Amino acid sequence: MKAKELRNKSTKELHKNLADARAKLAKLNVEFRTKEVKNVREIRTVKKSIATILTIIAEKEQATKGEKS
Repeated sequence: MKAKELRNKSTKELHKNLADARAKLAKLNVEFRTKEVKNVREIRTVKKSIATILTIIAEKEQATKGEKS
């Protein structure tokens, strides 16, 4: 999912997407260790999406802190 699409989501939806991505990464890691994974590059893609989601969550938290001050 693109960063623009993620920025339009609520924080609750982002946390759900984050949990789903982390579960997918764990599954891929197990498959990689047992040599069952078909597309090794998918691990990198999932890691990047996790980083993007975390960045957007941090941006939203900074924005709410900025509004309170």
